Amino acid sequence: MMESGVPICHTCGEQVGQNANGEQFVACHECNFPMCKSCFEYEIKEGRKDVGIHARHISSVSTVDSEMNDESGNPIWKNRVESWKDKKNKKKKHAPKPEKEPAEIPSEQQMEEKPSSDAAEPLSIVIPLSRNKLTPYRSVIIMRLIILGLFFHYRITNPVDSAYGLWLTSVICEIWFAFSWVLDQFPKWCPVNRETYIDRLSARYEREGEPNQLAAVDFFVSTVDPLKEPPLITANTVLSILALDYPVDKVSCYVSDDGAAMLTFESLVETADFARKWIPFCKKFSIEPRAPEFYFSQKIDYLKDKVQPSFVKERRAMKRDYEEYKVRINALVAKAQKTPEEGWTMQDGTPWPGNNTRDHPGMIQVFLGNTGARDVEGNELPRLVYVSREKRPGYQHHKKAGAENALVRVSAVLTNAPFILNLDCDHYVNNSKAVREAMCILMDPQVGRDVCFVQFPQRFDGIDKSDRYANRNVVFFDVNMKGLDGIQGPVYVGTGCVFNRQALYGYGPPSMPSLPKNSSSSSCFSCCCPSKKKPAKDLAEVYREAKQEDLNSAIFNLTEIDNYDEYERSMLISQMSFEKTFGLSSVFIESTLMANGGVPESVNPSTLIKEAIHVIGCSYEEKTEWGKEIGWIYGSITEDILSGFKMHCRGWRSIYCMPLRPAFKGSAPINLSDRLHQVLRWALGSVEIFLSRHCPLWYGYGGGRLKWLQRLAYNPLFNALTWHHTLLLIQLSNLASMLFLGLFISIIVTAVLELRWSGVSIEDLWRNEQFWVIGGVSAHLFAVFQGFLKMLAGIDTNFTVTAKGADDTEFGELYLVKWTTLLIPPTTLIILNIVGVVAGFSDALNKGYEAWGPLFGKVFFAFWVILHLYPFLKGLMGRQNRTPTIVVLWSILLASVFSLVWVKINPFVSKVDSSAVAQTCISIDC
Repeated sequence: MMESGVPICHTCGEQVGQNANGEQFVACHECNFPMCKSCFEYEIKEGRKDVGIHARHISSVSTVDSEMNDESGNPIWKNRVESWKDKKNKKKKHAPKPEKEPAEIPSEQQMEEKPSSDAAEPLSIVIPLSRNKLTPYRSVIIMRLIILGLFFHYRITNPVDSAYGLWLTSVICEIWFAFSWVLDQFPKWCPVNRETYIDRLSARYEREGEPNQLAAVDFFVSTVDPLKEPPLITANTVLSILALDYPVDKVSCYVSDDGAAMLTFESLVETADFARKWIPFCKKFSIEPRAPEFYFSQKIDYLKDKVQPSFVKERRAMKRDYEEYKVRINALVAKAQKTPEEGWTMQDGTPWPGNNTRDHPGMIQVFLGNTGARDVEGNELPRLVYVSREKRPGYQHHKKAGAENALVRVSAVLTNAPFILNLDCDHYVNNSKAVREAMCILMDPQVGRDVCFVQFPQRFDGIDKSDRYANRNVVFFDVNMKGLDGIQGPVYVGTGCVFNRQALYGYGPPSMPSLPKNSSSSSCFSCCCPSKKKPAKDLAEVYREAKQEDLNSAIFNLTEIDNYDEYERSMLISQMSFEKTFGLSSVFIESTLMANGGVPESVNPSTLIKEAIHVIGCSYEEKTEWGKEIGWIYGSITEDILSGFKMHCRGWRSIYCMPLRPAFKGSAPINLSDRLHQVLRWALGSVEIFLSRHCPLWYGYGGGRLKWLQRLAYNPLFNALTWHHTLLLIQLSNLASMLFLGLFISIIVTAVLELRWSGVSIEDLWRNEQFWVIGGVSAHLFAVFQGFLKMLAGIDTNFTVTAKGADDTEFGELYLVKWTTLLIPPTTLIILNIVGVVAGFSDALNKGYEAWGPLFGKVFFAFWVILHLYPFLKGLMGRQNRTPTIVVLWSILLASVFSLVWVKINPFVSKVDSSAVAQTCISIDC
């Protein structure tokens, strides 16, 4: 394509062409970026003046030494620069040089952006909500905000003097609650829907007679304890990945065994063998889902749309094979129940390296994807790789976040796909075209360049229709996430997410300059519309700015290194050494500079496994930026939220993708106790983030890349700190009643309008509201205390759950109640409100007609709380279990204490003046 000497447009792939004077069109005379006139005018029209211009052109690194150099210009670094430049010349991948020769585009990019008949058609579109749905919704939000202001004005100007301390506490709680509502509601100001076009994706990147140009994807599956995370469930997840409707040479599945369990390893051996039969069966008959356990358990007509005469016969044979496979897996599980005293031994008689789960070497095994690994029909298979990172005493391993970062490095060395999809071990692929859905966004030239990840909603099996404990979390995934998609994108929720690998490396989006606008990295629009040039900065100023920038600045300065003289060049690179950021692996460092993925040509394939073992060593991350600025971020038990937050702070945006057929599904039911512990973990993570340097209230202001509404959405602490309080100290009046009525009406109307534009059912909305109250008075309360204890005293409190056998009945596990401290607060609250209702009616009967008016207001709030806690009460009193006695005793004790305190200080009980009583007695001669 480049032999003619005519430059090719970096956006559409056509020739740049000529201007009105018959000369070659130049979009920018300063950077000479190759762009045709039509694309340039389109970018200006769409307001993306710097998109694709001053783009980061990736060079390759030949060798990177591990020696640490001094702070001055070192000859070793100068030689290293020259070697990089020599290698660039050899591969003909020149970075664009002003007014010299046309910039050449990497061959991978040329292939991806070839013009086609439908090149102008987008692969995905945004479908904004109609005005008749969105305008009323926004109006009610503003109206509710006004009513809240009037309500708080009344509350503050009408104190309860007889119990001023309790009144003040109540008002503070109410203000905090209102503020949390604002933080929750306003990020839903601009909800959007999206639509993807898989057929256009295929037409553009899968042309007949040409090599398939779809991007490769590395899948990450994490597991720790096979006795708690059944190997059969993990195996089904792996099988659903390997059988995807996607080119097999583009799929690599990495299974992280962070518990170094031989059971997990052996189950993967069996899974790899069964995959040779399962994958061709799935693709031949286009079955859904492609996890065998869930496919064979479907209660549907499996003959529907299957016209092949051989289908019934082959399905029966495959089901027999799967049953035999299950027997083998279950036999391994039964064998693993009791560990031998001498430890586990492998088939060749050697001890299993992971016998000591806290002290073992790194282990890697490639099961599929290597030479000679074919399915039963002789076709190529996707890669399947077992990984267990090194563990040694005295090292901080950072749990799941550390395991994910190890997978990032090992996959970069072995396959280096440009995109990464991570799944929990119990989340299988329910839609075989899910990756294609994500590629419609990530491979769209107009949309994907600034997208750090595509998040799919979580859907679950094994939950009863009523969803008593809101396990499906429908309101969050169908309302909140759609709202965030209209701002800067949804948050990362830990699973079912496709990442741009470059975003995980800490780079900023290509369309955003990394250095300040008045530096050499100013946007192309600035230089295309030139103003008066400022004097060049001296070396000290350049050095000072470079030191303040993150990794993105280092990459920019490296790729634009020709703009500096020899002394500046050596100084900048020595200060921003790649080893100090990524670790001491030249192979891995070179892979980070390959934006289009692929294993570097300079690497010897025979050394890849050795290098992969090196990068998963427990000491590899020491004195690097892993877990601080790149990869999954450490410092919180909700590492998913924190990692996505850091990407958004760098200017990336994320996309929410909701295909009609759910992309992924979880398979584990969650009972009440486990559900509360799940909410506790989320809430504790929110508290940890808020109390850390990453607090969204102030973190990332310098770059100005995190939008205001997105910043509000990342302040979940206010929800974690909010729990419903029944201590409502207010003097009831006509005005107060009207304000209360207005608040409740606005709440109901807001909910109805959300149902209207989101498609969520009213039952799901009510279940969510109920469990929000249950979690608020239990998990959120404990999370706040635990978070402050950890921060102030370094005490890490753990609330454990004692296991209890489940019933054999369907959904029986959902209604088990296990002993946990989290059950005490909501039980206490139920008892208090029930006792309060009984005492209120008794008091009204004794006092007569005048006491019934105030009683109705108090009883209304008591019943409102009881109604929200009804699922919890039903779970405690269900026929399938018995409530732990200790929960009942503690709850009764606490309820009694609170009742006595209230009777003692109740401001609404008229106080009797003892001296007046005595005087009365004297006057009547008692």
